[in-house]
Amino acid sequence: MDTAQHSVTDTLPARVNTVEISPAAIDAESHYYANDPDPSLAARRALVAHELLRQRAAALGLIEADAELDDPALDALLEREVRVPEATREDCARYYEQHASRFVRNELVYASHILFAITERVPLALLRQKAEDTLNELLRTPGLFEARAGELSNCPSAGVGGSLGQLARGDTVPEFESALFDGGEVGILPRLVRTRYGFHLVRIDRRVPGEPVAFEDAQPTIANFLSERVRHKAVAQYVSILASEASLENAALEAATSPLVQ
Repeated sequence: MDTAQHSVTDTLPARVNTVEISPAAIDAESHYYANDPDPSLAARRALVAHELLRQRAAALGLIEADAELDDPALDALLEREVRVPEATREDCARYYEQHASRFVRNELVYASHILFAITERVPLALLRQKAEDTLNELLRTPGLFEARAGELSNCPSAGVGGSLGQLARGDTVPEFESALFDGGEVGILPRLVRTRYGFHLVRIDRRVPGEPVAFEDAQPTIANFLSERVRHKAVAQYVSILASEASLENAALEAATSPLVQ
């Protein structure tokens, strides 16, 4: 059982029982985790987890021993071995009360941004430092925002001073949406916003309050969200149990100490 974490280097292959996952495969997968603090580590964990699931599906006869794990086979495996409780009405009502600001209809934000896009040519630490330096400058001198957007932003909105115009929930990626809508701030946000695209400096130009969505209308959406969140946790625990039963090398994956899926 391997419990290595950040000490795993990018140059080492991972091994799941007799199957090796090459550094090249990990590097290719890491592009899907560009918004993770450590894309390579996240990719390594994801590929190890996938291989654990694939081998378990093969052991149960759901796929051939050397076959890829496709979505139908994965669904069949999880349905067979992972219990996911349904969200109750009480669960949904509690979530609705605790996150009332998320259940608003016709809420709008007028915003601008400066994007420092992630590319293979620029080291991530250097890109972050440039974004932070620019943010600190703009917090001191907000009037320079449009000029810096035109000079530095890697978004087409640079041509209009970084303006994104009117935005509603669902118009942007979730991590950017959260920065726009989950607070009541106006003006330049005092922190970088990290998304899969890079680092954003965000200015909230104006907010238009919306109308609350009734609980009965919101409940189906909440139930789906809570069920998916519980399913994700259950699958993560299931993978950790598979890890505890496997021979792993350089996997960077936690193994469960309990033999039971809760």
